[in-house]
Amino acid sequence: MKYDKKDAVELINKKLSGESFLSYKEIADITGYHPKYILKLKKEILNHEIHIEHGNKQKTPINKMPLEEELKIVNLYKRSNTSIRKFAKFYRTRSYSCIYNILKKHGLIK
Repeated sequence: MKYDKKDAVELINKKLSGESFLSYKEIADITGYHPKYILKLKKEILNHEIHIEHGNKQKTPINKMPLEEELKIVNLYKRSNTSIRKFAKFYRTRSYSCIYNILKKHGLIK
């Protein structure tokens, strides 16, 4: 059974408050995390720096392709008579797999 970070923090808090007599190694075994990570979490708890959710969770990736470029690729491919591989070599700024996934997303490839 895989636990999440919240469960590990809860067990560490119980140990720090004296409600539990589990060792940090036992907490690591229970939660599936490495013992060094459990000690890192303990340090974050003691310094009041603990964050349950990742800081970049709600942000869009910096390397995400803009919609305008995606539509440009789709329109160029619709007007061409070449294979995807030749089109990717012609376009050059994006990889073959990136172009393939865009065309598949827009229903131009089965």
